Amino acid sequence: MLESATPTAAQSATAPGQRPHRNFRLLLIGETTSKLGTSVTSVLLPLVAVTTLHASPFMMGVLTAAPWLPWLVVGLPAGAWVDRLAPRPVMLVCNAVSATVLASVPATWWLGALTMAHLLGAALVSGTASVFFSTAYSAYLPRLVATDDLMTRNAQLQAGDQAARVAGPGLGGLIAQTLGGAPGLLLDAASFLVSSICLAAIRPEGPRPAPAPRRRLSREMADGLRFVVGDPWVRAVTAFGAAVNLAMAGFQAVQIVFLVRTVGVGSDTLGWLVSCGGLGGVLGGLLAGRLARRLGTARALLVIQFTASPFGLLAALAGPGPRLAFFVLGTSVMLAGVVACNVILVSFRQTYCPAELLGRVTATTLFLNFSTVPLGALLGGSLASLFGARTTMWVVTAALLAAGGFLLVGPLRGLRDLPGAPAAED
Repeated sequence: MLESATPTAAQSATAPGQRPHRNFRLLLIGETTSKLGTSVTSVLLPLVAVTTLHASPFMMGVLTAAPWLPWLVVGLPAGAWVDRLAPRPVMLVCNAVSATVLASVPATWWLGALTMAHLLGAALVSGTASVFFSTAYSAYLPRLVATDDLMTRNAQLQAGDQAARVAGPGLGGLIAQTLGGAPGLLLDAASFLVSSICLAAIRPEGPRPAPAPRRRLSREMADGLRFVVGDPWVRAVTAFGAAVNLAMAGFQAVQIVFLVRTVGVGSDTLGWLVSCGGLGGVLGGLLAGRLARRLGTARALLVIQFTASPFGLLAALAGPGPRLAFFVLGTSVMLAGVVACNVILVSFRQTYCPAELLGRVTATTLFLNFSTVPLGALLGGSLASLFGARTTMWVVTAALLAAGGFLLVGPLRGLRDLPGAPAAED
């Protein structure tokens, strides 16, 4: 049955009592635990591909792209389906699928039958589940918290996400040393079960609204696409997000190869180096709300992008010994900026978009944003194969800086704050 974020739901989130806070705490615990497992996998999966299956840089790019390819196929219809359904059951089903698929990798490894095709298939299936989960999740949060709290709650969720990114790679490196890469994927599978337990424990706020009339799926998809493309604010920030994801996907596709084969980092050090970027992400999540209140949301977005992204260029200077500090500083500040911008943009979308369109607008935005991820990953892997990992690091970090151009040519210039609602039509 279709649920929608109504004024009644928003008011109940601010009513006296502990349930709204309890519900958000459960969501935060579940999502942070799930992100911890995913963060461990972000190191272990490519490490298994490199060390066990001896994957080439190009295949590493393909593996990085695989979880994002489903956005190109089911990204748009996912929004219409989520707007038709209750988001929490959708999220529970997605968690069950992801847990099963990830558990299949160590099982196949133990049987001595693990192949690159199996890794790619697992990444594709879990990526498909992630499409529906992310769309439902973004539409679900505004139903748990008041509109005025969205920036704070999104910042807390992002900080939890980044804290998991700090702990996950180091934990992944430790697991790789003690148990091996493939068995560590069971931690990610278990984390999805914890997320499901927390989701199941959330108590609904009031009765569900009556289901909305249904139309053809293609028409409902077109509504979301029309809003995103036609609204100048949403169009500008969506183009910016797509460009950032293009650059970051290229960076993530090549960073493991760069650190292991170019810099000569061992598996024990690799996890901690990658996790350093997460420390910056935690800081970015914590500072996003303060910067937005002090500078204004539009100004903060511009200041953060053009202050933090140039630091990413330092990562390409990394080398053995003390030169590893370039990678730590560059990725920490760069990711702090990416996360802070993301907090502002997600909060903007959740408050700006009409409630009845939120699922479709979210799916359309994520479809356009994430459609560049497989392209960026494939480009990163291809460039690394042709020109080397260090040269590719220069290219992708420069592309991240250039992504800010979409903010400069959009309607943000000269304004303090992003609008809270679309302008009324004459």
